[in-house]
Amino acid sequence: MVRDHGFHQVRITRIIRETADTCTYVLETPFSYRAGQFLTFRVGGTLRSYSMSSSPDTDDELMMTVKRVPGGLISNWIHDHLAPGDVIEATLPAGVFCLRENPAPLVAFAGGSGITPVLSLAKSALATTSRAVRVLTANRDADSIIFGSALTGLAGRYRARLEVRYHLDVRHGFVTDSLVREFAGGDRDADFYICGPAPFMDLTERALLAHGADPGQVFIERFEPAGDEPARDQPASQEKEGTVSIVLAGQRHTVAQHSGETLLESARRAGLAPPFSCEAGNCATCIAQVTEGEAKMRVNNALDDDEIAEGWVLTCQGEPVTPHVTVVYED
Repeated sequence: MVRDHGFHQVRITRIIRETADTCTYVLETPFSYRAGQFLTFRVGGTLRSYSMSSSPDTDDELMMTVKRVPGGLISNWIHDHLAPGDVIEATLPAGVFCLRENPAPLVAFAGGSGITPVLSLAKSALATTSRAVRVLTANRDADSIIFGSALTGLAGRYRARLEVRYHLDVRHGFVTDSLVREFAGGDRDADFYICGPAPFMDLTERALLAHGADPGQVFIERFEPAGDEPARDQPASQEKEGTVSIVLAGQRHTVAQHSGETLLESARRAGLAPPFSCEAGNCATCIAQVTEGEAKMRVNNALDDDEIAEGWVLTCQGEPVTPHVTVVYED
């Protein structure tokens, strides 16, 4: 398997105002992609990932949607500086928050701008399958609803298959466990998709699992480090039994394992300069193959199950779980 690790020039052709703080950027690009995936952008050496709101099955143009975050370095720069005709650097589309072959209903929970990949998934599911689709979208108030007209249009076109529920915090209070269970209803065999602020996703996941959903049916799109990531002030430099062997450009380098250290960090400690980009488990720039031993990823928003089964790992997220691990970077 060969992945493209580089950044590509993409041109902004149109900008669509969705809400007071959210815009959709239409991109001129030859990229192919799957519904639910994202692009990672590089702005002044800083990387951010944004989901596509378009669907390859229904839209002729690729569109990514960005909500302005108070104090957010990149989201504010994009809103304040990008204009039609401008060029920005992006990786190829990535991510595994995608549809799988399953005739069961698709039930989605979206908080705020988390509706972005959910809209993409809903478009494709409605256009290419006969699945029922149900979407709960939670927002602060009516003015902050993103894609309201698009969702209304889809609901009108697919009356028998699409249900959209708008939850407004100012009117209904915050989303609760009981609301999640009620919206999930009796669809225990459904595929559940969750995207939004971390507390919203955590609550929704807990409620679904308590409701009887199988963990393999729950798909979550996270762009921040997982909450159980080891703290950086723990003894990451403490040596422990075992070794990590890194094969880069055909040369093997072996170092002792250190507790709390990723494969990428081990490679750097060996004096190497392997490829990497986001260091958040999103872009797959740091991908390599484990050929001996085993490593567990803290976060994986880029590799699918088949790739993982073949031994591919995001080295920025992979930690050794066996005494000896060998990881080989692509030439």
